[in-house]
Amino acid sequence: MDHEKVYAMSFGRIYPLLVAKAEKKGRTQGEVNEIICWLTGYSEEQIEGAVQRSVPYGEFFRNAPCLNPDRRRIKGVVCGVRVEEIKEPLMQEIRYLDKLVDELAKGKAMEKILRRGL
Repeated sequence: MDHEKVYAMSFGRIYPLLVAKAEKKGRTQGEVNEIICWLTGYSEEQIEGAVQRSVPYGEFFRNAPCLNPDRRRIKGVVCGVRVEEIKEPLMQEIRYLDKLVDELAKGKAMEKILRRGL
């Protein structure tokens, strides 16, 4: 898929898909929010505001208050691509979130997902 198409997608459409993926595996919306807050520096209220305003996905990441420096420790494959090898910085940020939600859905402990104590 073209990067610009992904960047233009509404966060308000993507967020429920991330939550549904987690909830299908017995995890919670609160855990998805915790991941997004950790990764981007947004508060839960700011996440909800972005959902309500249908902020474009690319803009959501471009305007993140404080991207977590530990996000660089995220490794692995999502959608057949190693996240640490993605050259386009904005797409890499988006794939970091995909990878973390995948880990949540696979039952990984939040401490490991958020790279605490590594």
